[in-house]
Amino acid sequence: MTVKSPTLEGFDQERWSEAVTTIARPTRSRIISGSVIMLIGSTLVSLLNFAYNIAVARMLGPAEFSHAAAAVTLLMLVSAVTLSFQLVCAKFVAKNETVAGRAAVYQALRRKAWIVGLASGCGLVVFSDLIQTYLRLPSTTLVILLAAGITFYIPLGVTRGALQGSCSFGRLSANFALEATVKFVGAVVLISSGMGVNGAVIAIALSVVVAYFLPPVPEGLRTTPGPSIPASFREGMQAIIFFVGQVLINNVDILMVKHFFPPRDAGVYAAIALVGRVLYFASWSVVSAMFPISAGAKESERDKSVILIPLLAVTAISVAFVLVLRIFPDFILKSVFGSEFHGEQILPLLSMYATAAAAYALSAVLMAYEMSRKIANTAWLQLVFSGFVMLGIAIFHDSLRHVVTVQQVLGVLLLAAVSTPFLLNRLKRIRGAA
Repeated sequence: MTVKSPTLEGFDQERWSEAVTTIARPTRSRIISGSVIMLIGSTLVSLLNFAYNIAVARMLGPAEFSHAAAAVTLLMLVSAVTLSFQLVCAKFVAKNETVAGRAAVYQALRRKAWIVGLASGCGLVVFSDLIQTYLRLPSTTLVILLAAGITFYIPLGVTRGALQGSCSFGRLSANFALEATVKFVGAVVLISSGMGVNGAVIAIALSVVVAYFLPPVPEGLRTTPGPSIPASFREGMQAIIFFVGQVLINNVDILMVKHFFPPRDAGVYAAIALVGRVLYFASWSVVSAMFPISAGAKESERDKSVILIPLLAVTAISVAFVLVLRIFPDFILKSVFGSEFHGEQILPLLSMYATAAAAYALSAVLMAYEMSRKIANTAWLQLVFSGFVMLGIAIFHDSLRHVVTVQQVLGVLLLAAVSTPFLLNRLKRIRGAA
């Protein structure tokens, strides 16, 4: 049930007026401005994450860096649940027109996220021995330290979804930047104090805890909840399927390389993957701005710019990124990670990995748009392709080049598979309009 008159009791009316003004702005303007804010924030976060990884890599060396990278990747796997809560929260906060309705969605999802977060942290501790053995980690301490961060990481998704759904892109960018800053500074201080790879993982857990509390969500979301359009179970499952596929495609390769290859090779591969994923995170910032605007728009307000602008932006970013890595691979590896991560055989892998990331980034734009319009049928495709990635790497892992080639081929095939139903649907609408 939707109440037309917003309840402003106990709420900052000036902020609410600003929010209404934001929502009322033309769709194209909101996407562009939101994308610019998120892209600037994403650039800063990428630089800080780069600084973290460079510092850890240089201070620990390839072998120890592979352990830290594995811990980060485990966190990214759990982000399937975190991002699912974020997406559902963003969508239904955007759909509710009242302050009380938005508060109801936020508070209900936050309670559920804490239950899942606590269960996930405990589960990681219980299976720490198995995880240590599979990933060739030096001890279970790394897994237990990470479990503390994961407990907060899942509820953090609801906080970010609330900021995203209310189009508070400035606060959302600040939240990502704060997490990256704490992680970087904490890692440098703790590793310098002699804590080694344990210090790098403690910094990760600490950054998540701080980001959960700061900056706080808008005051209106903490008021007494009221009638709302509740988050649906169906769309929650849809989001989980989407993000499970997403995090597997983008992260499982690091864990499998950590299992199949010696620590030094795994560390070199983690560095290559880190460079390539800068493209993915930059592209996802554009998707983050598009999603709540597309979800909140009524059927009569559909605008082709909602999908066209993100696609053009991601294409331009991808082309520029791949070209830079193709032309300057030697300079990037040597100047960023140092001579220990350098080798003639791995130089071509930078642009190859970036090409695979570009294909996936374009697929993600189309899949996220379909989810925002309740027409998502492609999330299952992504999940299937994530299985193909695992199967492909399990079969073809004679060299790091084989691992990257598997992802290139499957990335292009996924883009073709996702684009086909989207283009057919568009052609059907054009013919119907004619």
